[in-house]
Amino acid sequence: MSQMCALDKSSLAGVVTRYADAFVPTDYGRMRVIVYHESGTPHEHCAIVHGDVQSKEHVLIRVHSECFTGEVLHSLKCDCREQLDYALRAIVEAEAGIVIYLRQEGRGIGLGNKIRAYALQDEHGADTVDANRLLGFDDDLRRYHVATAILSELDIRSVRLLTNNPEKVDALRAEGLEVERVPVPIEPGEQNQDYLSTKQKRMGHLL
Repeated sequence: MSQMCALDKSSLAGVVTRYADAFVPTDYGRMRVIVYHESGTPHEHCAIVHGDVQSKEHVLIRVHSECFTGEVLHSLKCDCREQLDYALRAIVEAEAGIVIYLRQEGRGIGLGNKIRAYALQDEHGADTVDANRLLGFDDDLRRYHVATAILSELDIRSVRLLTNNPEKVDALRAEGLEVERVPVPIEPGEQNQDYLSTKQKRMGHLL
């Protein structure tokens, strides 16, 4: 289901600045990597682009938050690496698309606090939501205005969003994008079943 909104480009001006752009050969194919600096922060985010997306409509995208443990260490506690892999393969299969990679580790609490949350899960049996709360954080601190600003910079007003998270859909729509949700089917593993169940039951993810 899609929703038509008016993208307010004036409110997004200055949120990000493009300052690096090059093609990178990958296992998925030749990808264009555009790096953006988020104004007022030290953060770098990037758009991993396949094919011609500039000023196109209904572009297949994923807005993906960094996961060092899953993507680098191949942790079995989450499905982040599998979702990223699925999205990169999907945009290649579609012959055009974008994976927007946001530097907001651990649902926005950072790597150190994410590892502290892991310790609480191991020591006290807390799930991911309760572990965040025990550390004094909200369930999910991620924001998506940077993703919308990147899409605005690329002159993209409508997207097909690869996600199981309805809050991500709502966040992009609230910024003025036309969004159609595309499910990301990931087979659960033995060690991430509880994690996925928590996302479904307590955070409303559509698994």
